[in-house]
Amino acid sequence: MNFHLLLADDDIDDCDFFKEAIDEIGELTLSVLNDGVELMNFLLTDPINHPNLIFLDLNMPRKSGMECMVEIKAINKLKNIPIIIYSTSLDRTVVSQLYDMGAHHYIQKPGEFANIKKVVEKAISLFTNTNLELRSRDKFIIQP
Repeated sequence: MNFHLLLADDDIDDCDFFKEAIDEIGELTLSVLNDGVELMNFLLTDPINHPNLIFLDLNMPRKSGMECMVEIKAINKLKNIPIIIYSTSLDRTVVSQLYDMGAHHYIQKPGEFANIKKVVEKAISLFTNTNLELRSRDKFIIQP
C-alpha cells in the first residue's frame, strides 16, 4: 500500500510521536509541515503528489488549521482530500463547527504513545477500507 499522509502541526514533540507511530504501522509515506502557510504552499505547488489524507492541527502559527481547511475545501483540486483534525483541544462547539465545515474526523491528541498509534491506525483504516463519503456526526471523534 502506498498511502501518503500529511501531518500539519507546529508541535515538534507531537510530530515526532506521530512519525514513530507511522514507522511502527509501516507501508505509509508521511510528509510533515509545521504551519499552515507551509501546508498550503505544499498543496498548491505539487499538483500531482497530493496526500491521501491530511492530519491537521488547529493551532498553528501564520495560518490556523481552520483557515487552511476553509482554503482546501474551496479549491476544486484539493477539496476531496479527507481531513482529520488532530488537536489538543476538544471544545464541542468547535468540533461541531469543523464537522459542518467538512472535516472527516476529529482526534484529540492522546498523551500516551500507545494511544497515538491506536487512533492513527484507526483513522487510516477508515480511509483504506471504507467509502469516504460515509461521514457521520456520531462517529466524528476517533478515540483510542
